[in-house]
Amino acid sequence: MTDKVIENNQVTVMGEVVSGFTYSHQIYGEGFYMMDVKCKRLSESYDTIPVMVSERLLDVTADYVGSLICVTGQFRSYNRHEERRNRLVLSVFAREVSFVEEVEESSKTNQIFLDGFICKDPIYRKTPLGREIADLLLAVNRPYGKSDYIPCICWGRNARYANNFKVGERCAVWGRIQSREYMKKLDDENVEKRVAFEVSVSKLELVDSETAEPEEPSDEA
Repeated sequence: MTDKVIENNQVTVMGEVVSGFTYSHQIYGEGFYMMDVKCKRLSESYDTIPVMVSERLLDVTADYVGSLICVTGQFRSYNRHEERRNRLVLSVFAREVSFVEEVEESSKTNQIFLDGFICKDPIYRKTPLGREIADLLLAVNRPYGKSDYIPCICWGRNARYANNFKVGERCAVWGRIQSREYMKKLDDENVEKRVAFEVSVSKLELVDSETAEPEEPSDEA
């Protein structure tokens, strides 16, 4: 059962380590730390992706900035309590980490597969230039009664297709993790630059199964 659940959330990111480690939390005496990995897009721009690593996988006292790394794992979410509300925080949970000599042009540096359930009505819209977009929120179950809530964004034909999805339907998604900067208004005078993470969908399909309720959202990574 556990292996089957893990298969429904698979991520591989490959790129340059661009930050040191910052402490996240501890579970059963095992410490977890965050670092950022910069992954190249086909468009010559980059996505900077947060990666959560156990101290048992890497020496978290070492400096790996500038190193090229390949991480496989899962895209996870947890609720961070701040400003009197919950904020959904996303990161790649590393299961395996390896260092590479170089990242070849043909390498798939950022890929993700998710198999989960639609948990909010899709939001379909068009940009001022007429480009079609649909936002999905996918609940992906994991072991021990937890779920990861993953925002996904679809374009064009995929957006039109996704607009007809219903809450509770099971959906498989292929794509990449993208980072996107935006300005958060704190009050009438102050704004703060933040980074949002989501799955940019390249392919998706409904999976034949009985509809099911997702598990409870996780409060920890």
